[in-house]
Amino acid sequence: MDFNFFKKNISELKNLPVGGLEAQFNLAPKLRLNYSQNKIKALNPKKAAVVALFYPNNNNEACFLLTLRASYNGTHSSQISFPGGKYDKKDNNLESTALRETFEEVGILPHKITIFKQMTDVYIPPSNFLVTPFLGVLESTPLFTKNHEVEKLIAVTIKDLLKDSSISTTTLSTSYATNTEVPCFVLNSYVVWGATAMMLSEIKQLIKNI
Repeated sequence: MDFNFFKKNISELKNLPVGGLEAQFNLAPKLRLNYSQNKIKALNPKKAAVVALFYPNNNNEACFLLTLRASYNGTHSSQISFPGGKYDKKDNNLESTALRETFEEVGILPHKITIFKQMTDVYIPPSNFLVTPFLGVLESTPLFTKNHEVEKLIAVTIKDLLKDSSISTTTLSTSYATNTEVPCFVLNSYVVWGATAMMLSEIKQLIKNI
């Protein structure tokens, strides 16, 4: 998808309804389906926010950024995610959280990013986080600077996301299950599953409507 076409349709994306849990659950692990909204609320999850950051690559194709998390002793070690992180009480709101964390992780100044839509929250059972995704756009091809939390930057074209062949399943072992089959996206040869795949499922459905 040409970036100029994508940018021209941002106003339409703003006004389109989000797909919500129905869209997310197309790519949800079975464990996540066991959590109702009331159950999530009762668990008093920690808050976090991420940005799906869209920008033109060097060929003026519309793409977005994923990150490969660095290896560490934690639940989400070496997983694929959007830039973002935990809410801090110094943040004005969750949008501020997403922008601050994006700057810390990949070096893009908050004022350079135009946030144009908030998507549906995603609950992550293993770490008890409720994550709010935002859609943001950059006007030009960025120069990213990753910090110690990020092992690798992954630029994915919208064209690749929209392909039916991007959706698959994989068998993996996690902190809470062994040899379990989960739905996933395969993007740039990376397997994207869990919360990030759920967010991408909703984003994919949204973009297909323009």
